[in-house]
Amino acid sequence: MAVDYTVIVVYLAGMLAMGWWGMRRARSKSEFLVAGRRLGPAMYSGTMAAIVLGGASTIGGVGLGYQYGLSGAWMVFTIGLGLLALSVFFSARIARLKVYTVSEMLDLRYGGRAGVISGVVMWAYTLMLAVTSTIAYATIFDVLFDMNRTVAIILGGSIVVAYSTLGGMWSITLTDMVQFVVKTIGVLLLLLPIAVVKAGGFSEMKAKLPTSYFDPLGIGGETIFTYVLIYTFGMLIGQDIWQRVFTARSDRTAKWGGTVAGTYCLAYALAGAVIGTAAKVLYPKLGSPDDAFATIVKDELPVGVRGLVLAAALAAVMSTSSGALIACATVANNDIWSRLRGVVRRDGEDHDEVRGNRAFILIMGLAVIGTAIALNNVVEALTVAYNLLVGGLLVPILGGLLWKRGTVQGALASVVVGGLAVIGLMAGYGILANEPVYYGLLASLAAYVAVSLATRPTDEAVLATWRERLAGRSPELVSEPVPTPQ
Repeated sequence: MAVDYTVIVVYLAGMLAMGWWGMRRARSKSEFLVAGRRLGPAMYSGTMAAIVLGGASTIGGVGLGYQYGLSGAWMVFTIGLGLLALSVFFSARIARLKVYTVSEMLDLRYGGRAGVISGVVMWAYTLMLAVTSTIAYATIFDVLFDMNRTVAIILGGSIVVAYSTLGGMWSITLTDMVQFVVKTIGVLLLLLPIAVVKAGGFSEMKAKLPTSYFDPLGIGGETIFTYVLIYTFGMLIGQDIWQRVFTARSDRTAKWGGTVAGTYCLAYALAGAVIGTAAKVLYPKLGSPDDAFATIVKDELPVGVRGLVLAAALAAVMSTSSGALIACATVANNDIWSRLRGVVRRDGEDHDEVRGNRAFILIMGLAVIGTAIALNNVVEALTVAYNLLVGGLLVPILGGLLWKRGTVQGALASVVVGGLAVIGLMAGYGILANEPVYYGLLASLAAYVAVSLATRPTDEAVLATWRERLAGRSPELVSEPVPTPQ
């Protein structure tokens, strides 16, 4: 295992080094939060694919393949579909807005007053997304070093917090590119073919497994529909995803770069399901489907290759964790704290925006690590986060982009009614039930339409400003650079 350990240590050291390099470039708010809005197609595609394909997509995707066969690809597949829909239909408009958060978009579209409530909902979602990603370090480091759960979470979380705090989006972008390459080599080019060969090829897999394992819809139509609601629509409105769209240097980059990333996600989904199906042949009686990835890596791969594939799993977790962390900190600072600070701040008080955002990443990072140590049920936490996101924010966000008659009162009613409906239904049906997101989304839509039609239309001056921003004719206010650290 010495070679495997060396691969992992070199990888982790490289992540920290890129954090330091990114710090030299992050001299303004735009550079720190959205990489100066300068990413080209190749880098944009790699980083977008890296953030959406995390530990759940890698370890969880293989686990679903182990449990259901090829239809286990649907969870990650719907993530890819969501990214494709975002890229083709919405990303160009989102990129032209030149904002930093989803709540800023809502304020711009509706004329203010929607941002604080939506910011709290988005903050809760990004926090829990970061927490669930951080918990996954325990699984990987346990395989690598037989490490205590708490120590593993602290070690993995601290590395992500360190490079994210140092360089912001530039550091995260650079590390995501490395993580994208490592995942591609480790999972698609190495683990996938080795797993199929070890299982005896597809003919042997078909002979040893039930036919349901090769049924594209074997996981169930209702489950697939729920995945579409939660993950496909979640991709359309998540702050972690939008913040990457904001990094594109042009709306064309956002559209076509995102399309490439979405297509890559579809291939990654199928690869994970095939690896899980092969693991079912090799290890038919594992205690948990989520053990499939670690087991096949540990037992079937040669030294060195094993270290690279485990680094790929670590890369998957780190990319999602760092993206969720900077999104959480951005929302906390720009959508919640800055509004409170605007009320209590003394006139003329100077504020270093880069230093402030860096401090928020550090604070949110420590909160994420602490919550990850205390939390046990990852699936329930992530389900709550996505239910609140989709049930509370999908309708006002897409409504603002697609329906001129939507009003700020309708948006606020939609967030409140949808969010409360989801919470109440989860209490009644159970957190993991499908009904909360179904009925919560319907309640949110009904409140949005009814209240918008019952209130005065949005002021034409607000809509005129909105159209100017959508057309890309109103540039963002550029923050002044701060001195580079010596």
